[in-house]
Amino acid sequence: MTVATQWWRDAVIYQIYPRSFADGDGDGIGDLAGIRRRLGHLADLGVDAIWMSPWYPSPMADAGYDVADFRDIDPVFGTLAAARALISEAHAAGIRLIVDIVPNHVSSDHPWFAAAMAAPNAPERDYFWFRPGEAAPNSWRSEFGGPAWTRTADGDWYLHLFTPEQPDLNWEHPDVRAEFESILRFWFEAGVDGIRIDSAALLLKDPALPEVPEHGPHPYHDLDGVHEIYRSWRRLADGYPDRALIGEVWLPDAERFARYLRPDELHAAFNFDFLGCAWDPALLRACIDRTLHVHAAVGAPATWVLSNHDVTRHVTRYGRSDTTFSFATKREGTPVDLELGTRRARAAALLSLSLPGAAYVYQGEELGLWEHESIPAGLRQDPMWARSGHGRDGCRVPLPWSGDEPPFGFSPTEAADPWLPQPPEWKDLTVAAQTGDPSSMLELYRTAIRLRRAEPGLRSPEMAWLDTAPGALAYTRGPGFACVVNLSGAPIPLPDHESRLLASSPLDGELLPPDTAVWLRLRT
Repeated sequence: MTVATQWWRDAVIYQIYPRSFADGDGDGIGDLAGIRRRLGHLADLGVDAIWMSPWYPSPMADAGYDVADFRDIDPVFGTLAAARALISEAHAAGIRLIVDIVPNHVSSDHPWFAAAMAAPNAPERDYFWFRPGEAAPNSWRSEFGGPAWTRTADGDWYLHLFTPEQPDLNWEHPDVRAEFESILRFWFEAGVDGIRIDSAALLLKDPALPEVPEHGPHPYHDLDGVHEIYRSWRRLADGYPDRALIGEVWLPDAERFARYLRPDELHAAFNFDFLGCAWDPALLRACIDRTLHVHAAVGAPATWVLSNHDVTRHVTRYGRSDTTFSFATKREGTPVDLELGTRRARAAALLSLSLPGAAYVYQGEELGLWEHESIPAGLRQDPMWARSGHGRDGCRVPLPWSGDEPPFGFSPTEAADPWLPQPPEWKDLTVAAQTGDPSSMLELYRTAIRLRRAEPGLRSPEMAWLDTAPGALAYTRGPGFACVVNLSGAPIPLPDHESRLLASSPLDGELLPPDTAVWLRLRT
């Protein structure tokens, strides 16, 4: 494949959740064979790279984010040879590949933790956060709900910011740092083009283990020392051509967020400020301005993200009265207008794909899938559901490829039940049903991504706001290109233009209807 310097700065990157993309062996679980079989879909979509959620050996206490071996592939997905073949085949199709590394913790099945649990004086205990005592060292809470400490049979306690099956690593230990640098080299030498870093701000903990204060420095989130870890990773990555480090960094403080993107640290990080922003013109404009400002200050590319494997799909979010997202206020089961949500999601696609920087597409987003909120409790598998009552299974349901009823071509045999049930209403959202339909979400994404590459203005790093009607957003990219998004409740006039490139919904003559976006070529 042709190598383009700093490809991550404006790439369209597609997230694959391996269990739910495509099943190749007929067991109802997505795998590498299924991904390889469906690479043509990604090539037709026009994406520049794919990001693979964890595919490593794991007991799946947290859907693979509890990793037992970072240098192999879980048998449910395939083999290391199949992973190498996928990397090669993706490159042949002009698609780069990013793997997911989870540095905050490992699986309780990891050899290090098994050795640590075998004896109270095992040296491997120093790789984790073991502490003695009759009571837990503090009252820290797991990200999934419940206590963050579990007591062992010999009386010690160990820290896990997620499930008890995900013991936190002690990043003060040099062996931990050396091991992960070795893991990065392993995958870079296997040909991957980037590393997505899970929970990137959580690695270091205050060794005094103080309580979490209401105000003031947090004892395990975004500690200053974490930046030296990523400087060492950046030095390593710079030894390989055109490799990218991309951080999952959830931080409300934009300036502290930007510190991870300084020239000697990560290349990019996910923009959760944009993902969680309400469908509101003033709030979106402020979010876009804030994003571009903090990224420009450190010379990093902005990223635009609407959904991922952890959050409520945005078709559903945008169809609710409260269109924001946060884990603390997950609103599963509240009323949703899917027609409204879909119309807004179509407009959001043109918004996110025309802003300067990189865009991320979560699998199924291009099909207009909504959150499946009626999965029976007995079939849910997300540990967050059991511990907090708020689950993520609804955004992880297997994709519909073809046919009129589940499993919608997900498996090579219709006899296989997908690992999570698909809603029968998705029959009109399959890849087969949408292909060739100019009004479909899939064809909207295919056309938008093609134009993103072809339109000169969309290759410009510059953006400028245009004056427009109240309740709308309008901006130019380079000479001659404009995007207008109507977030008001009434139609608005289009600016003077030479031609219309693409609209998210039908226009009303020279009027842009509510919750609609349009790409224009302006008169010059």
